[in-house]
Amino acid sequence: QAQLMESGGGSVEPGGSLTLSCTASSSVFSDFLAAWYRVLPGKRQREWVASLRTDDSTAYADDVQGRFSVSRDAAKNKLFLHMNRVKPEDTAVYYCKAIGSLVDWGLGSQVVVSS
Repeated sequence: QAQLMESGGGSVEPGGSLTLSCTASSSVFSDFLAAWYRVLPGKRQREWVASLRTDDSTAYADDVQGRFSVSRDAAKNKLFLHMNRVKPEDTAVYYCKAIGSLVDWGLGSQVVVSS
């Protein structure tokens, strides 16, 4: 089954910026609602972070609103999460998903925000 692949994670200091990428093997991010989720340390459940609809409208969780933005490169089947003014509480494993598609979850990308 096709799978998504997240990349771009790493360590960043509070207040810094980081961009995550998600690569698909097909045009799922143009055909389906695309979203980013994260799993916080010590938690098991994914929490929703941001969405990008097929009409290019976006939505964000309250705690990332104004700091994060989501975009896509349809030609390259890529989804991005631009993380700005990051906080220690943004530390998590980040996952992308094409909601409603048959493409499975990827392995995630670890982000650590620490000084």
